[in-house]
Amino acid sequence: MAQEDVFKKIVSHCKEYGFVFPSSDIYDGLGAVYDYGQNGVELKNNIKQYWWQSMVLLHENIVGIDSAIFMHPTVWKASGHVDAFNDPLIDNRDSKKRYRADVLIEDQIAKYEEKIDKEVAKARKRFGDKFDEEQFRSTNPRVLENQQKRDALHQRYSDAMNAMDLAELKQIILDEEIACPISGTRNWTDVRQFNLMFKTEVGSTADGASTIYLRPETAQGIFVNYLNVQKTGRMKVPFGIAQIGKAFRNEIVARQFIFRMREFEQMEMQFFVKPGTELEWFKSWKETRLKWHKALGFGDDSYRYHDHEKLAHYANAATDIEFKMPFGFKEVEGIHSRTNFDLSQHAKFSGRKIEYFDPETNESYTPFVIETSIGVDRMFLSVMCKSYEEEKLENGETRVVLKLPAALAPVKLAILPLVKKDGLPEKAHEIMQQLKFHFNCKYEEKDSIGKRYRRQDAIGTPFCITVDHDTLKDNCVTLRDRDTMEQTRVPIDSLLSLIEEKVSLISLLKKLQ
Repeated sequence: MAQEDVFKKIVSHCKEYGFVFPSSDIYDGLGAVYDYGQNGVELKNNIKQYWWQSMVLLHENIVGIDSAIFMHPTVWKASGHVDAFNDPLIDNRDSKKRYRADVLIEDQIAKYEEKIDKEVAKARKRFGDKFDEEQFRSTNPRVLENQQKRDALHQRYSDAMNAMDLAELKQIILDEEIACPISGTRNWTDVRQFNLMFKTEVGSTADGASTIYLRPETAQGIFVNYLNVQKTGRMKVPFGIAQIGKAFRNEIVARQFIFRMREFEQMEMQFFVKPGTELEWFKSWKETRLKWHKALGFGDDSYRYHDHEKLAHYANAATDIEFKMPFGFKEVEGIHSRTNFDLSQHAKFSGRKIEYFDPETNESYTPFVIETSIGVDRMFLSVMCKSYEEEKLENGETRVVLKLPAALAPVKLAILPLVKKDGLPEKAHEIMQQLKFHFNCKYEEKDSIGKRYRRQDAIGTPFCITVDHDTLKDNCVTLRDRDTMEQTRVPIDSLLSLIEEKVSLISLLKKLQ
């Protein structure tokens, strides 16, 4: 099945099973805005808990805050967002649709990479175990041709973005014969800049109202609270401040479901270090963050680093952790060495002295910062994409199953009475009362036991127990494993320890030590 079709099925599955709904759905939705349903909010909260505890629980020198969405407008002047937070946009005159010029070119680069991967895949299938991929990539004419085109385009694109040469970006689009996906034509306008921040007003009267912005990132809330946290927490460099919160960007080209939205959530940690040590910490946090992702068990080949060639003006190193989505490798997390730009800017614009006094060296300095920033929604999407499977069973049927990491699953245990009589529902509710304080349980009695299993498979419930007539005699239940579908008879008294060990976040966090 084509990856595009798989992605469409995942989007449909998200709505059908209460994970993600279009916002304002009864009014036909609002572009690039989504609501999380009853199962989606549980999965999303579990992802956030996994991140939060991996930061704050496992690191004695990292603390958390929750800063306001509304901030003084000068914050965004100091950060550079007012003057420089822009996307290069281009319109197709025939379809009247607007696109990000950089995304069009990046998609073209990805097409060359896909052609190379297809040639490699065909050769691997043809030669089997004898296949030497490295030799094939370095000698095959079609691979070399596409690699040359890809590298030349990448270099030209990188140069244009570094210089923010809008005319060159358009020329690249014309030279590569990139067409509008809707009209199929290459009738493009010039490329121009568009600021992504939402504006609003605060104040009781029109005359007295002030223009403020919805924050486009959560990081600035950490920087302006640096002194508050450092002094009240008696924090010593190196230390970090973590935060989970909403951010807003007026994305003109929002697409690919919840991958790019106008209202989204970030998990960010700013780690303050002594100048001169930042690149060592940058390398350390790259490894730490990749380990966090890989602990979910989705396979090492699902991730890769993408080192930035075009650095933001405030950075001296930047890397993305990319995840293999159905539509290609895409960024889910960024690790950046932001130097001391942010704190220095806020010191300049606020007139406050924002430094750290090092008692060991008796010197004051402005700390450098290593940032780790991960999109909750993109993380959610990557988990859904990697967990979604359609399995052919021995009886010829197909089951749709979400093989979510057990610790992230919305529901940990489904409790199912075999029939709705003979005291089985009462016994099932009794078990529910015992276990619901420890993890999220769901009671269900409607339809056949097979249909109920399928519904739990579809929302990713790792375990189901069936309460049958023998349960009333031996105080045991049938425990079914989602992934293997194996069923075993276990005592009710052992359920808590048996299941909690496998569904607890602790099992994930221990992999990080």
